[in-house]
Amino acid sequence: MLKATLRSFLAHKGRLLLSALAVVLSVAFVAGSLIFSDTVTRTFDRLFASTSADVTVGPKDDLNSQIPSGAAETVPAALAARIAELDGVAASHADVSVENITVVDSGNESVGPTTGAPTVATDWYLTDRSPLELTSGRAPKGASEALLDADTAESKDVEIGDNLTVLAQPGTFKVEIVGIATFTTTNPGAALVFLDSATAPDQLLGSPDAATSISVDASPGVTDAVLKQRIAAELGSGAYELKTADEQAEDAAAQLGGFLDVIKYVMLGFAGIAVLVGVFLIVNTFSMLIAQRTRELGLLRALGADRRQVRRSVLTEALLLGLVGSTLGLAAGIGLAAGLIELMAAFGMNLDSTEMVIGVATPVSAYVVGVGVTFVAAFLPARRASGVSPMAALADVEVAGVGRPLRVRAVVGAVVGAVGAAALAGCVASSSTSTSASLLGLGVVLTLIATVIAGPLLVRPVIRVLGGAFPALFGSVGRMSQRNALRNPRRTGATAAALMVGLALVGGMSVASASMSKSFDEQIDKTLGADFVIQNSNFVPFSQEVTDKVRGTEGAGLVVRQRFSAVAVRLPDGKRIETTATGYEPRLDDVARVTYAQGNTAAALGDGNIAMDADFAKDHGVRLGNRIPVEFPAGRKTELTVAALTDLESADGFGTQGGLFFGFATIEKYVPSGQDSVLYVNAASGTSEDELRANLDAALDPYPQVQVRDLADYKELVHDQIAVLLYLVYALLGLAIVIAVLGVVNTLALSVVERTREIGLLRAIGLSRRQLRRMIRLESVVIAVFGAVLGLALGLIWGVCVQQVLALQGMTAFAVPWSTIIAVVVGSAVVGIVAALLPALRASRMNVLTAIAHE
Repeated sequence: MLKATLRSFLAHKGRLLLSALAVVLSVAFVAGSLIFSDTVTRTFDRLFASTSADVTVGPKDDLNSQIPSGAAETVPAALAARIAELDGVAASHADVSVENITVVDSGNESVGPTTGAPTVATDWYLTDRSPLELTSGRAPKGASEALLDADTAESKDVEIGDNLTVLAQPGTFKVEIVGIATFTTTNPGAALVFLDSATAPDQLLGSPDAATSISVDASPGVTDAVLKQRIAAELGSGAYELKTADEQAEDAAAQLGGFLDVIKYVMLGFAGIAVLVGVFLIVNTFSMLIAQRTRELGLLRALGADRRQVRRSVLTEALLLGLVGSTLGLAAGIGLAAGLIELMAAFGMNLDSTEMVIGVATPVSAYVVGVGVTFVAAFLPARRASGVSPMAALADVEVAGVGRPLRVRAVVGAVVGAVGAAALAGCVASSSTSTSASLLGLGVVLTLIATVIAGPLLVRPVIRVLGGAFPALFGSVGRMSQRNALRNPRRTGATAAALMVGLALVGGMSVASASMSKSFDEQIDKTLGADFVIQNSNFVPFSQEVTDKVRGTEGAGLVVRQRFSAVAVRLPDGKRIETTATGYEPRLDDVARVTYAQGNTAAALGDGNIAMDADFAKDHGVRLGNRIPVEFPAGRKTELTVAALTDLESADGFGTQGGLFFGFATIEKYVPSGQDSVLYVNAASGTSEDELRANLDAALDPYPQVQVRDLADYKELVHDQIAVLLYLVYALLGLAIVIAVLGVVNTLALSVVERTREIGLLRAIGLSRRQLRRMIRLESVVIAVFGAVLGLALGLIWGVCVQQVLALQGMTAFAVPWSTIIAVVVGSAVVGIVAALLPALRASRMNVLTAIAHE
């Protein structure tokens, strides 16, 4: 039996390799994501461990904010001298390092990275732990000199002697580049500007007596933990944030982990799609191979092989396929990880591919996924093979039992579909976002499973409609192609399922994104009343100079400033919620349209007052007139009176959780070093919007990071952000289509072999090669379009339910991107044509007499 199994496997290796490609793709994404994340993690672990000071003293801040205020929290620089006197301290240094800056060259072009990595300005202070070394030029001296990191200098064509302008929080200043510093370890992708330690505090923080942290080195024999205790005893418990080198490295690694998780989950998403679609391909392949080998399996049974041996034989073939696919997939995963490492270099993160980490978990995961998927997918066909009777050796017939499985499918599919439909109905009816989202996830999974199970039942009615015009358009060739697709519904359903999965995802997300875009458009139209919105391209705050430039621009009338701050509010129900609050200048109503459930803008922006969303207030027992404790960064605390409650639907976008906002005086008082994040500008009387736009662009030319946007630009910005999610979905679709094409090719290729004698007879009675190729192409097209119709129908249902979840968050508009839907259907027909090219060509080249004599 083992010899027979090996010979059978090698005899069909061409067909099996098509199935192995699905395994290769899924394993490659799993292995590649693990190798890449392990490599980046180890590289940065070494960087953080080697560069962190023994103990770091920083400002105490328990608030986390997704939106920065622009304020750099500081500690007294004098702490360095105070700590240096402690027993066990070898050295201490007052560090200055900020990210709230922009650096431009003489042509007003940004010198910072364009990949989202920060531009960092810091003081030049070399220690044994420094990740850089001075490789050319000299160290900076005085306020007019600076160093630049080598990677940024190379990418932005900056040389020693060039002049740069630094736009910092205290003000703008010019520096001459007098040296280039090169990373001795991994470059994390940021642009680094180094200033003289003596002048950096005043230039970057606005005070010579401030520092962003204190780095402390321990004397020999003193552990980091002991040194931390001594510093805490000197400075007082809770006054500052103290971290050892290990704790500092752990925090830095945790922040990096968020970035790595995004890449890992995206790649695992690709792997999941590849696995899911690959299962259909493998099941179909083994089912068809077993159907074609009915006589062979019958002979084995007649010669004494029992059911278990036949089943084991088929599963052994699957095991071999899984091993081959996993091995090739692991190799492809290593190549994929190397490609990602090179891609990171293009984004400024220079990793060394020679230090690629391949942990034990990677090959184990690769083989578990590859072999496991193949083995599970082949189990049902193997079971069916074990049911072949010895009498099948006397008559070449397919495995019996087609009717019964379809009846079982009908029952199981109906039950699973009913439960899934009930979950989706509950999603639509629910008024709780979390409950609705949970029911949505359950409904999506169950309806997908139900459609896959019941797909063969839909083959005959749907394909009769889709291929109904074939006889009229293509005559007998069209009629035969339609009947070929109908002759085995289970096979057609499984082939189409691969495409259906990807298109269902695309359909659902397209509806969701179109609805989100339309909702945001409506919200922007409702809420934004300013002629122009001015903000940084990366949404970080800008310096006071920008505000002054805008106010001084010819034709600029009203300018209303907006700032953000992290806050924590203690609510009447006892909950402490950390969120982001917004501060506005008094004439908010002239640039925005905010509707209120209670109160008005004048009350909301009054001294000592705060506004919040009415639903948020209701959920936490807040009433108009309540005084609530509010905590700002750096431990600043106050109590503010709830003076207005807003309607979230129309106030959405003017805050984050809770929709909290207050007057500008409040944010200036409690976040004194904050910066403006947004400016709303109206044209002065007698100035057209086009004239003001031109004047603003000219005034802000020295600030390349600042963008001037009108209503249409703002909508486009939102659309672009939503499109990022769609690009990921389209990438998943592309992968699903690749595997689906393999599935259709495999099915048609095996079908051609199965119908060899039939094809020979058709050719003998006059069917031309061209007609034969057309028949196979039409069969492929109708199968692909069948999968597209099922997938899009399912996706549209999901999209409606997703929109209902979004409606609970104020995004009530609903839109269907019909152009995308039509393009997908047309694209599916093209996919069918492409997939049929090779099988059709092979069928047309058959020798007629040999085909007729085929058994």
